[in-house]
Amino acid sequence: MIPVDGDFILEVAPRFSGDKAQRQREIVGAISGQFASILEGYEISSYLRIAHFMGQVTHECAGFRTTEEFASGVAYNGRADLGNTQPGDGPRYKGRGLLQLTGRANYRRLGDLLDLSLEDQPLLAGEPLTSLKIACEYWKERNINPDCDRDDLIAVTKKVNGGTNGLDDRRTYYGRAKEALSRRMGLIVASAQGTGQPVVQRGSFGATVITLQQKLKAKGYEVTVDGDFGPATDFAVRQFQVREKLTADGVVGNETWGKLG
Repeated sequence: MIPVDGDFILEVAPRFSGDKAQRQREIVGAISGQFASILEGYEISSYLRIAHFMGQVTHECAGFRTTEEFASGVAYNGRADLGNTQPGDGPRYKGRGLLQLTGRANYRRLGDLLDLSLEDQPLLAGEPLTSLKIACEYWKERNINPDCDRDDLIAVTKKVNGGTNGLDDRRTYYGRAKEALSRRMGLIVASAQGTGQPVVQRGSFGATVITLQQKLKAKGYEVTVDGDFGPATDFAVRQFQVREKLTADGVVGNETWGKLG
């Protein structure tokens, strides 16, 4: 399994500040630990498939800073083709998810597939993990993986968007994903050869940090296992490095990983 997590997502996504950055970290943090396994479950697990998925999803969810469309949804009122037959169905079943689910009929259908009551509780579709699963179901239904295998960005975009809106943006994120994946795949080779380990430090974020925090906790250090390499984790790492007579720089590289076991 290619190690894709919160760090990977944030390498691909644009940078924000203020409230937008906070919301992005909330969404990414909520899906980080299960991101790789959920994609694996939908066979979005190869270099090209993950890169294309990231290119499309990053554009559709505005850089992982929302799981709900910005418009009110009023424009969808009365849209029988979406199953919106009751007053207020437009806003109630507005676009939600990383690849936005829209309309009462689609909420009902995806809810049945995921065994969730999305029609009765439409806000569930905006929860980050559910949003990721909705995107993967959408991807599976439209049989997009073969287009990824052919590296056909136009075909993938048309299946996601219905046209080619935002193609340049999608291409940019797709390119960033390929670069980030290449670095990770090189790291896998280096680790297998015994010449490298994932290097994390303050500011890192994701599954590798969770592993670090679990190992520190097992060594008796009081850290929260949240996947966020913040001040407390940095302090614990430096304490551990001092105890093990390593350079106390807070950077977890080969020597520190080795002492952590």
